[in-house]
Amino acid sequence: MAAPSSRTCLQYLLHLAQDNLDFRLPSPFWCLDGLSEEDVRTVMARSVCAKSAFELWGHGRTHSELRTSLLKYPSENMTPFMQRDSTYRINVYTFNKTLEFADRIKRIDAMEYLPFEGTVSLKSPQHIFCLLEDYGTDPNNIPEHPSYVYFGRWIADGQRELIRSHSVKNRHFIGNTSMDAGLSFIMANHAKVKENDLVFDPFVGTGSLLVACSHFGAYVCGTDIDYNTIHGKGRSSRKNQKWRGPDENIRANLRQYGTQRSYLDVMVSDASKPVWRDTVLFDAIITDPPYGIRESTRRTGSHKDITKPPDDFCGESHVPVSMAYHLSDIFTDLLNFSAHHLVKGGRLVYWLPVYRPEYCEEMIPLHPSLRMISNCEQTLSSHTSRRLITMEKIKEPEESDALAHLSDPRFSPYQGHNAFREKYFSGLNKKLGKDDSMDKVNGEGQEG
Repeated sequence: MAAPSSRTCLQYLLHLAQDNLDFRLPSPFWCLDGLSEEDVRTVMARSVCAKSAFELWGHGRTHSELRTSLLKYPSENMTPFMQRDSTYRINVYTFNKTLEFADRIKRIDAMEYLPFEGTVSLKSPQHIFCLLEDYGTDPNNIPEHPSYVYFGRWIADGQRELIRSHSVKNRHFIGNTSMDAGLSFIMANHAKVKENDLVFDPFVGTGSLLVACSHFGAYVCGTDIDYNTIHGKGRSSRKNQKWRGPDENIRANLRQYGTQRSYLDVMVSDASKPVWRDTVLFDAIITDPPYGIRESTRRTGSHKDITKPPDDFCGESHVPVSMAYHLSDIFTDLLNFSAHHLVKGGRLVYWLPVYRPEYCEEMIPLHPSLRMISNCEQTLSSHTSRRLITMEKIKEPEESDALAHLSDPRFSPYQGHNAFREKYFSGLNKKLGKDDSMDKVNGEGQEG
């Protein structure tokens, strides 16, 4: 039931999940102001990071403070949901602690000071109210009493079910670097993907990002330099399966989730070579470039001097050899491509690997035609992480933009990215060496 328009001073409570992008939040509960119920429902219809949203009626550090807060809440905001001919239910949610059923009932009975006049319905209530208790974020130090308590009317749940239903574990076609379902939907949301958009992934791999975007009704396409991945051939990434099956491909993944109509096509292509006509084509570009850890960074070409054949040469088809593709070049090419082929207002969303001890915001690649929207971190190890970068096209590129890095250091590609692979394994080797040293010390101690 929609809230009556006469209700004022509304505040909303968001219950967040803490398993996305390693957010270190002091509390999973966020209070939101300045939104309408329609705004909240719109957010929850897309969010995979939020569990539930509530219209906040009262809060406090103790149940006594909660009662005082609730009794001060405007009665005209409560009354529409407490009518005699209505049905309701009260749920008790706890964060970082499990309550016995009897304790939950006591919590509900203690809310008798609220003027509920309707009938309790546990199966199909018209209105659901929730008492939420926050016991902190440390599972090894759970307090006896909650640090904060909230009460409100349930508005909507988030789309957490998508993480389970689209899990890579149950997907038809996967690879070594298939993107996690939750992160794929987060990227689609950062790109503001919507129905009938055209979305492109220049490092498409097994198409996890295309799956997420097609769920929201966008048409999807992609390219990748790996022939076997694009055509679903070669060795399988699954345990106890040596080779890929005859129908393991990106199209089959979209068919699995009922979004095959959104599939345009994928093709073998080198991201460093222009294959598209020079015009705006895409509403969003979302991608996860290779870092050189589990997937190699390469492009077509050779270190040898090769004589270019004449334009009218009609010899046999040739599969070119590949050469190294430096990370700094990958991101320079990606930003240039996006500046030329995104519609104005379209978004580029991609992952940028960084060596944490050296990271600073000045390392983020920039382009005069693209504006930075957000920069989020996902920790990979004690010394490495990757940043989820979201950029929006604000203007069409000019000829002078191609030389922007010469006049403004902000647009220079960060060469330090090229050593990410070496730094990644250097930190890993140091950790392994330390573990080996500890094992030797422990072994000597035992022998003594």
